[in-house]
Amino acid sequence: MSLLAADVDTITISFNESSLTILKIVLGAILFGVALDTRLEDFRAAARKPVAMAVGIGGQFLLLPAITFCLTLVLGVRGSIALGMILVACCPPGNVSNILTHRARGDVALSVAMTSVGNVLAIFLMPLNFAFWGGLHPTGQDFLADIEVGPWDMLSEVVLVIGLPFALGLTVARLWPRVAARSHGIVSKVASIALGAIIVIGITGNWDVFIHYIGIVLIAVFLHDALALLLGYSIARGARLSDRSTRAMTFEVGIRNAGFGLLLVFEFFDGLGGMALVAAWWGIWDIIAGLFVATLWARRPVRDEKVEVPA
Repeated sequence: MSLLAADVDTITISFNESSLTILKIVLGAILFGVALDTRLEDFRAAARKPVAMAVGIGGQFLLLPAITFCLTLVLGVRGSIALGMILVACCPPGNVSNILTHRARGDVALSVAMTSVGNVLAIFLMPLNFAFWGGLHPTGQDFLADIEVGPWDMLSEVVLVIGLPFALGLTVARLWPRVAARSHGIVSKVASIALGAIIVIGITGNWDVFIHYIGIVLIAVFLHDALALLLGYSIARGARLSDRSTRAMTFEVGIRNAGFGLLLVFEFFDGLGGMALVAAWWGIWDIIAGLFVATLWARRPVRDEKVEVPA
């Protein structure tokens, strides 16, 4: 018996063309801001921690989508919700993870390096991951077949919204480091606030639909987000990473750029109800859950703080 109502597959969330364009600009600005705070040293730091990076990349791009796929089968979710969960799991890491890692007294250098590397890899791995797991899903594959969205279609959007702004930010950081240092905080904060405003405005404009259907994704998003954070923590502990690195890994795997997922829902799936609800609510709940975990860790001493070797 299905856990969730069937008619969520038939609804759509309205989002006009101008709002979609603004969303693309805001998401591009967020990635531009991430790149402004990225240095070549961050990638060298990643190379000096091959175990941590391999564990993190494997968790983000292999284990999380696979576990998400299994979770959708266990919950018996409808096709649109299943695709929404899979899409979020395939999204690149969000820059909020760096903030949460700092608050949790984790390894910020590792967090920044993983966010940078993760976003670069996501340009190619996200479309392939979503096409594979979405096409394999028994209730989600029909939507992919009807809309005929392939990995190459999504790749062009990923390159436009993630790849180009990130490359531009890296260029500015390389050529004009002082400008990048001064601009990073402003760009990131303004873009993040703007993204939050877009989501709130979108929810307000579709309030009746949101109120009527949000209840059916609450459990799915809660469990999904908890599993993502738990996965990051578990693989770090399993790899015997330090306490600070474990805290960073938890957020790098658990925090996803759901805002970008929401953009793809409107770009390729015409605001398909279950997908839009999952991406929108994940973007809100992910921050709430992450802040809760980070606050708990902030109150606990770092067990191996004396032996932690900075990157």
